[in-house]
Amino acid sequence: MRKRTKMNTKKLLVSICTIAIALFLVSTVSATLTCDCGNCILDTISTSDIANCVTIEVDGVNALSNPSVIAGENVAIKVTFVAKESASNVKVRVELEGDKYDVNAVSTSFDVEAGYTYTKTLKLEVPFELKDATSDDIRLNFRIWNGDYETEYEDIALRVQRPSYNPVVKSISTAQLINAGEAFPVDIILKNMGYNDLEDVYVTVSIPALGVEKTTYFGDLVTMESCTEDCEEEDTVNGRVFLEVPYTAKAGIYALEVKVLTDDVESKFARQIVIGNDVAENVIVMTSEKTVAVGEDAEYTLLLLNPTNSLKVYKITTESDGDLTSNMDNSVVAVPAGSSKTVTITASSKTEGKYNFNVAVISGEQTLNTVPLTLNVEGKTVNPIIVLTIVLAIIFLVLLVVLIVLIGRKPQKTEEYGESYY
Repeated sequence: MRKRTKMNTKKLLVSICTIAIALFLVSTVSATLTCDCGNCILDTISTSDIANCVTIEVDGVNALSNPSVIAGENVAIKVTFVAKESASNVKVRVELEGDKYDVNAVSTSFDVEAGYTYTKTLKLEVPFELKDATSDDIRLNFRIWNGDYETEYEDIALRVQRPSYNPVVKSISTAQLINAGEAFPVDIILKNMGYNDLEDVYVTVSIPALGVEKTTYFGDLVTMESCTEDCEEEDTVNGRVFLEVPYTAKAGIYALEVKVLTDDVESKFARQIVIGNDVAENVIVMTSEKTVAVGEDAEYTLLLLNPTNSLKVYKITTESDGDLTSNMDNSVVAVPAGSSKTVTITASSKTEGKYNFNVAVISGEQTLNTVPLTLNVEGKTVNPIIVLTIVLAIIFLVLLVVLIVLIGRKPQKTEEYGESYY
């Protein structure tokens, strides 16, 4: 009896040990497949899943904590999970799903081992769909998969808000072709797409390449939720700004910039415009190089053009350096709109040589053109009195010779014939 009792006791102990070992192995295996999932978006149990205890963070905030994002900004979506299976070529995909627009990003392929934790961070730009509201909900979806396994979850709610201050130029309208020298209107439609009201809005329109700009006051703009009557009139404003293109502007494509400025924000927008110029030069010189004798004046003729629609006043300056002296008949010239006038430049030197000098044409504070001229001075000048004396002396000598010749001639005898009568 004692032997049988000992044998039964031994069998019982073996059974207890076996059960304990089995329980320990089960708990060990399950420990590799589960985790503390208090912050988990998803704790999977399906055998087809590849991920367990999935957590999502949006810019460092757990997706379960109702994170808010700003429309139009980039956000970092961090996906952390425990691999249920060992697998290769695993990818993570995240998506922000709006009512009209969806954006997504996919990680590169990577390998996982069962029981270990993996993290992937992807960046997305938050869609801007808040046309009639300052805030709304957007949906976050994610997918972890390879060719054999897949874990997917959808409709994680995120709050999306407008930027705090966000003036948006909805339209920039102007002529397709603008001629140099003319003033042209720029029509702007400005809308408040921010969370807060905009006060004292100023708009600056410019062509940076030409140094042209004009600033106009556009007033205040409220938000959609602050509208009292017609929101289209309260959060949107139309304005017109006139710019004048210099008539010296070369034909081509230019950037037209619109800058919106308030005490809280500054934003810029741009579009391209085409500028034409039928008259490339506003100053035309007939002959740029003259040759004269020492002390003699050379004359150059400049043609000043005014292709604009208004009167232009030009100031003319010349250079005098060393032996070179230059001047003009008019230092200030008024040219009517669409007309032209000529200016005569004189230059001389008392010394032989080649002289290069410039004539500047100035309008207001701007030098419109600099015309290079050349003067060649050769030989010596002859006094005109001496020349006249020599000419008179030659004439006197010629007359004297003629007189001597006339005096020296003898008169011929005239034959007389008498009448004979028969």
